[in-house]
Amino acid sequence: MDIASFADLLHAARAQNEPQRLLFIFAAAELPDDATKTQQERFLAKRGGALTPVVYVDKSPDEIGTFVDLVEESNRMGVRWDIVFVTSMPAQGGYPPDSEQIEQTFARLIEMIRLGQIDSFLPFDREGDIVRLYQR
Repeated sequence: MDIASFADLLHAARAQNEPQRLLFIFAAAELPDDATKTQQERFLAKRGGALTPVVYVDKSPDEIGTFVDLVEESNRMGVRWDIVFVTSMPAQGGYPPDSEQIEQTFARLIEMIRLGQIDSFLPFDREGDIVRLYQR
């Protein structure tokens, strides 16, 4: 199934044979203190900078209504973010992952984002649009 929207993602997750946990890693675009003028200009044009994970949460697909609901919940957390990276974690043999497995997975995924290894994520902007990120 092609996923072209957040609604498609929820539909695909709900349709899986094994129950899914959706893992959300919210990241903020930042500019290093020693950025060059060119880097500053690209950043101001929303075409550059580094994405730094700032908060994460896991949810079952049934705990999420719409992308707007997710944004509203994140706003209540009071953390500024620009991109949310989403991936899933399936149950094993009908048993959902436990909190330790989820935390270990988050630690690995956050490190992947820090290293720019983002191919296994579906990134969305604050409007719920899928974002194509380019690495340099």
